[in-house]
Amino acid sequence: MYEENSDKKYESFKIPGRSQDRTGDTAPGRPSSGCSLSGPERGNQSELSPEQPLSPSRQEGLFYEIEYDDGPFPGVGKYVLKAAKIEPPRRDEIRERFDQMRDIARQNRTLYFRSTPFYDRRMQEENSRIFYKQGIFMKDFEDHYEKSVPYTSYFPFYQMMGYEQLRTYFTWRTRVREGTVAETSLSYAFLYIYELLANIGVADPGEGLEKLLFFWKEFRAYDKTIDKYVLKWLKDYHVYYELPHTFREFVAGSGLEQEYPGMWESEDDFDLLCAVSKYDLRRSAFYTEDRAALIRDCFAFTAGRLREVFGKNGLDFDRSIFQPVKNMVPWTPFQGALFYPWMRQRDRRVVLSEKEIYVCSQNCWKFHKTITTESGRQFLGYVMKQMEAVLRKLTKYKYFITTNTRGVNPVTLTILREAGLSLEELITGAVREFYREATKTVVRVDAEALERIRREALLTQEKLTVEEEEEWRGAAPGNDTPALDFAGALPGMRRPLPGADSAPAKHPVNARESLAEPAKHPVNARESLTEPAKLSVAPPEPAASSASFAATESESADSWQELKSALTGTEQAALRLLLRDGGDQSGAKLKKFADSQGIMLEILMDGINEKAMDAIGDSLLDSDFAIYEDYIEQVKEMVEET
Repeated sequence: MYEENSDKKYESFKIPGRSQDRTGDTAPGRPSSGCSLSGPERGNQSELSPEQPLSPSRQEGLFYEIEYDDGPFPGVGKYVLKAAKIEPPRRDEIRERFDQMRDIARQNRTLYFRSTPFYDRRMQEENSRIFYKQGIFMKDFEDHYEKSVPYTSYFPFYQMMGYEQLRTYFTWRTRVREGTVAETSLSYAFLYIYELLANIGVADPGEGLEKLLFFWKEFRAYDKTIDKYVLKWLKDYHVYYELPHTFREFVAGSGLEQEYPGMWESEDDFDLLCAVSKYDLRRSAFYTEDRAALIRDCFAFTAGRLREVFGKNGLDFDRSIFQPVKNMVPWTPFQGALFYPWMRQRDRRVVLSEKEIYVCSQNCWKFHKTITTESGRQFLGYVMKQMEAVLRKLTKYKYFITTNTRGVNPVTLTILREAGLSLEELITGAVREFYREATKTVVRVDAEALERIRREALLTQEKLTVEEEEEWRGAAPGNDTPALDFAGALPGMRRPLPGADSAPAKHPVNARESLAEPAKHPVNARESLTEPAKLSVAPPEPAASSASFAATESESADSWQELKSALTGTEQAALRLLLRDGGDQSGAKLKKFADSQGIMLEILMDGINEKAMDAIGDSLLDSDFAIYEDYIEQVKEMVEET
């Protein structure tokens, strides 16, 4: 090791082709007399002679000195680097932010398995949780990095990326959020999709879905690899997040029908439930093209009201239809993505199609392809049929139908009964409320138009008043007879013209005659002389009223006679049975009678109601196989006549 010796003498060493100036700086091109090493005070000389050591050359705070040792080659030295002033490094705020983000992983990491593969379930759950927390931390970060560094990884997330890769990604993401989707590494694209699936950087699930759809349509122009993933994640998105629209409506509105072929065999939710129901309302004669919209809207309103009432009483309307089954399997949303289930889910059922039902219970999801049981189909069938029965009566449809609750789950009926509720009354009340709102007349008054009409009416009234005064002011020119009013008297007088009592009463045949000769209808001579004739609308005479009422009764009697002629002997016997043995057991007795006649009870009842509708314009039997009270007397007279 070189030891500094203050007593050591150095000899100068000449460098050919170099010269030394008096300040110690070497001038290029000049021959140098030599170079010497400074002594103990080296680096401080201000002036040097050719015999003195040369001053060191300084560049950017660093300099070299040539020192000679006792080597075998005299005059050969070595360069020794002298220390310079060290400036503090410039602060990098972006790097500091990345370090803070990485600290999240160090603080939240619980698994430390070096040999655990990236696709291990536990590792994926760990990484997804850390990714979500880091994503929330970086959700508003923007960058403008000039370089573009590629990145490739399975299940990419921030912790696995280097400094330049992070800056490349966040710069690209900033442009995407501004609406410019540029080509980049596929791993960057999936990382951005992961953020949207977790609603990182968006206000709500609706905005997240909108941005996901936009990015997918734009980026697939560069790489269609994302198609098979995004298409299934879009469906999961509608299951996991509660959106204001159904997945079917989203597919139709986005023009994606060809991406989900065969997923639905029906057009909408009403068709889906009809296909599931034991009673398909679409096959009813009441379901026609002109009434389809009314029926669909009525069912949606009725189902909504039942869900509300059931919920208040601790029941689940959908559970009554879609019964849980034992072989439902656990379901995880967004499989194949780095997704952390950050939002707690309420208990609910999501039916995407006739083959897919997703059930959430205590924040855990399960999936099954069978959406209902036999009891659920019967329950839904009763709801639809009872709704149709009430709607038929309200619309005065010529045929009525009957329903019964035999297919409804007894447990549901018992719970409703204990709560003081009746399923039949709930459906009936909901349908009536819907129909009342759907058919009510809404009158809107335009104040400006009303004021204009009032002004026009006043102007018209003024014109008519002036014309009337001019018309009845006196005789027309060339005629000595004063003008007559409608009563055959002079204006302002309370008696008719002389001779008005002797003139025969006339009934004008047409308008011309009525204007030429005023009509006179005196009751007698005395009245005609003492009272002026009056224009009035007299009420109908009692004789005429009696005749009209008699005619109405006659028509009604004819209608019942017509009904009696239309009824078969079996139908008349059924009505006599109901009159004789009416009550709570009337339905059972009528069914026994129908069975004895070899006819179905419903067909027998529908036949009676159809003929009654044609004859008297209404049905005779209600849904409980009883005669309406309004018609009991008429039915007695009709069927008990011999």
